Amino acid sequence: MSTNFTGQLLIAMPGMGDPRFAGSVVFLCEHSDTGAMGLIINKPVTELSFAEMIGQLGIEAVRPPAIPVMFGGPVETGRGFVLHSDDYGAPDTTMKVPGGFAMTATLDVLEDLAHGGGPARALMALGYAGWAEGQLEEEIGRNGWLTCDARSEIVFGDDMDGKWEAALAVLGVSPLMLSGDAGRA
Repeated sequence: MSTNFTGQLLIAMPGMGDPRFAGSVVFLCEHSDTGAMGLIINKPVTELSFAEMIGQLGIEAVRPPAIPVMFGGPVETGRGFVLHSDDYGAPDTTMKVPGGFAMTATLDVLEDLAHGGGPARALMALGYAGWAEGQLEEEIGRNGWLTCDARSEIVFGDDMDGKWEAALAVLGVSPLMLSGDAGRA
């Protein structure tokens, strides 16, 4: 593997063949020789709030924060992942990600958030996006994705509709410059 995209954002190109990823921005939690795992950060689940979700899990909320709940991807949609700032975590349950990020998939982070503790910034994702060995590199090579550095203000920002354009702006790319047609020179 020549490039490791862990901690980067994947920006879906207009010609993305899979409608589940159209217009998506994906935070890559892990990328290795065996595959990749990421969370879509700009597709909110509008029918479920964080407070409702933790209530369904039997977690009593003292001060539930207004954390966005995202469609994290098509794999294991019943499983939850909290993408958060790296100011929180447990050695055995939190995956630290370069750039000031971390991901925890255990109930303790939800309980801490429900009681006014936990990380300073967070979003909840239901499901994840996964790629087999070499699959992500192939999709990038076919112009399915652009990559850029992850910025906290994009990842945890409130403007869900603006995240795709904000990620493109990190690269200095205007959406008007993009075509849905891939080509090779």
